[in-house]
Amino acid sequence: MKNKKPISILICALGGEGGGVLTQWVVDAARLSGFPVQATSIPGVAQRTGATTYYIEIYPDLVKDLGHQEIVFGLNPLPGQLDLLISSELLEAARQVSNGMSSSEKTMVISSTGRVLTTAEKMHLGDGRVDSKQLISLIEQFSHSNYFVDMVSMTHQASTVISSVMLGCMASSGLLPMGIEAYKKVIGESTQAQKASLKGFNLGLQSIENQKQQLAYLDSVLNPTDSYLNKNQISSSGTSTLPNERKERYPKAVHDFLDLAFQRVKSYQNQAYAELFLSRLDRICDAEQKHQSGSHVVTLESLKRLAVLMCFDDLVHVARLKMSDSRFERVSKEARVGENDLLKIYDHFKPGVEELAAMLPVDIAKSLLSWSARRQSKGLSALSLPLKLGSHTIHGLLTLKLLAACKFLRPMSSRYQDEQVLIDKWVNQVEEGAKRSVNLGLEIAKCASLIKGYGSTHARSRENFSHILDHMVNSLQFEDAQACANAISLARNAAMKDEGGKGFDQTMLGMGLPQRPPRYQPIRWMSKSEMAKRRLNSVQLGGKP
Repeated sequence: MKNKKPISILICALGGEGGGVLTQWVVDAARLSGFPVQATSIPGVAQRTGATTYYIEIYPDLVKDLGHQEIVFGLNPLPGQLDLLISSELLEAARQVSNGMSSSEKTMVISSTGRVLTTAEKMHLGDGRVDSKQLISLIEQFSHSNYFVDMVSMTHQASTVISSVMLGCMASSGLLPMGIEAYKKVIGESTQAQKASLKGFNLGLQSIENQKQQLAYLDSVLNPTDSYLNKNQISSSGTSTLPNERKERYPKAVHDFLDLAFQRVKSYQNQAYAELFLSRLDRICDAEQKHQSGSHVVTLESLKRLAVLMCFDDLVHVARLKMSDSRFERVSKEARVGENDLLKIYDHFKPGVEELAAMLPVDIAKSLLSWSARRQSKGLSALSLPLKLGSHTIHGLLTLKLLAACKFLRPMSSRYQDEQVLIDKWVNQVEEGAKRSVNLGLEIAKCASLIKGYGSTHARSRENFSHILDHMVNSLQFEDAQACANAISLARNAAMKDEGGKGFDQTMLGMGLPQRPPRYQPIRWMSKSEMAKRRLNSVQLGGKP
């Protein structure tokens, strides 16, 4: 006994994922099997700035064999002393590893491949997501063994919570002394929820067993990183609507993305719109191939950005997404709707003059926007129409269906015309830039990542995008292609870091280029009674006071 130590386990879970229930399952299974056990927890922080951690120690000898001897358990994990670290989120596993909790000599790490973005990641104006491959590499470097499991899809498949899948992974780890039946017994199977948890447990159990078998076979051929990537590559195995002979004119490295982009654009509008997408991409691809360098980075970047730009959000697109079967299925699973339950879904809309004008012909839209601008110049608030639509009702569904059916009117709308002008301008400059150098074409293509969001955020990001295209790409100040590419990269990064645009303006001035023109806003004066009335209306509409 003197050489034995308790098995130490650290569980990391986010709020609402059942981390406390999982801990109790493990404790109950250990006690049911006759093993000494102790568990403690450290609450996390709200708004996705950290997970709640649960620490468990299990002594591997039965209580009956210990006689009068008592085990002294620890209350918190010690760095480098964990036997098992399991997490419901990839970044949380990496966070604990970076804190020194795992050891390459003894710690097994089991983590979900799923991500729940942190507050810092969401606040970034560009792509602020942490690279999952880097997180996986960190975990592999500082763990004795590791398993990465798609726990999110298993949770949805079983219509349960992620804690049951995590329990199955723990049971299959081989580190804990309890038998499989002990886990199943503490879960139970008398209620519908328990049956769902049991299904999730079995899926987690089988996932680790499958990986063990695969790793045993691949270990002599592939290293751990390669084995993970080969087991988890996302394949676009769906039938492509793009003929093979049409795809062959593009580099093979972009074929998978090309299939997805083509299907997305075709579904968004029609076959002719998808052909327009290809004709625009053809020009960029041809410009890049003229260098005969074998590079395809400009084509790949442009492909992804062009598909997003051409599938811009409007009322038609939003209505189509909200009435899709997949959305109702997802909401039903998240709400855990039973066979005898009634699900009601209410969608809140607040279209303003800009959104309504976007669906109208150009001349009518200009008149409507001018009228709205005159109203606001007098200090009046912008008009909007708050709507609460029951998507589960016949009236609500028919309203969404009617909006979605207006897809054929989209090419006549002012928003469509405006977007196509901007897209063509961007495509032309990417093409010309790619002819000068691959790096310049790539930097111009990346500028499309600036456009994001909706409302005022979309307007500001689009303004930054247009300002770079207007004043940098064809500027006589940057006759050297590489110098122009470096300047565009600097300006783009500045625009992404500063929502207000002050840093972007300073960067432009520092390069001897004009800053954005000022945007004039009318000053509005309101009495205290009017302010109180507005707060009351906001509360009644479900907003913040």
